[in-house]
Amino acid sequence: MPLSFPILDPVAFTIGPFAIRWYALAYVAGLLGGWFYAKRLAARADLWGSSRQPKPMEIDDLIVWVALGVVLGGRTGYVLFYNLGAYLQNPLEMFAIWRGGMSFHGGFLGAVLALVLFARSRGLNALALLDMAAVVTPIGLFFGRIANFINGELWGRPAPDFPYAVVFPHAGPEPRHPSQLYEALGEGLILFIVMAIAARRFGFKRPGLLGGIFVLGYAIARIVCEFFREPDAQLGFLFGSSIQGLGGGITMGMLLSVPMAVVGVAFIVMAVRGYTRPTKSVEAA
Repeated sequence: MPLSFPILDPVAFTIGPFAIRWYALAYVAGLLGGWFYAKRLAARADLWGSSRQPKPMEIDDLIVWVALGVVLGGRTGYVLFYNLGAYLQNPLEMFAIWRGGMSFHGGFLGAVLALVLFARSRGLNALALLDMAAVVTPIGLFFGRIANFINGELWGRPAPDFPYAVVFPHAGPEPRHPSQLYEALGEGLILFIVMAIAARRFGFKRPGLLGGIFVLGYAIARIVCEFFREPDAQLGFLFGSSIQGLGGGITMGMLLSVPMAVVGVAFIVMAVRGYTRPTKSVEAA
């Protein structure tokens, strides 16, 4: 017996003429949770080794840079990777972020760029700063996927025999996998635990190591979850539909995650071999 979709208004509450949506609150919760955890990590001198610790005020400034990078990168990535044709026909829609349409991969690249620029402007080790961001990012991923579920968007593939399948209001009468919750578990909670353990074990003394673990871990979790998630309607399966083991074919989410996995492995190898450690001249500076 499929579960009825919870009747949850995408609007959490209103203040006068302003509507506050769950999706916006998820971004706020992710950023505030990441900011709080990052400040605690930055205060741990034993985690940083020869890399300079960010000061508390620098973490406060960093969260603004990252927020801008996530929003601008996420929207740009969605426009370019998922629905470019439609936006070229109506360019003003590119700026209608409140109507939804964000890409994690684009937001990831935007956040990385913001972190690198911030590190250079403050004389911080960019890779160590990216490592810290990698530890806190699953918080935002968790809340974001929960918001996707509340909004009844990014639903899963048909699952008529799955006892916990959900009938989503905008996805037709078929029971479907609640793939948003799978992603909240894999990309959010499980990856958060993995990164917390890695941070305690390795700290930021091998710049790039934790970032590599995060990128690889996210890529694996996303690819696995894509087997349960319905492809974007405007894209469908890109290729591989004739291969039985793929369960339908390759999706854009899978395709974009492959280079992430390669980059993650590369950074793990370089960090373990010591290629990313600061030079003496940098340490002295």
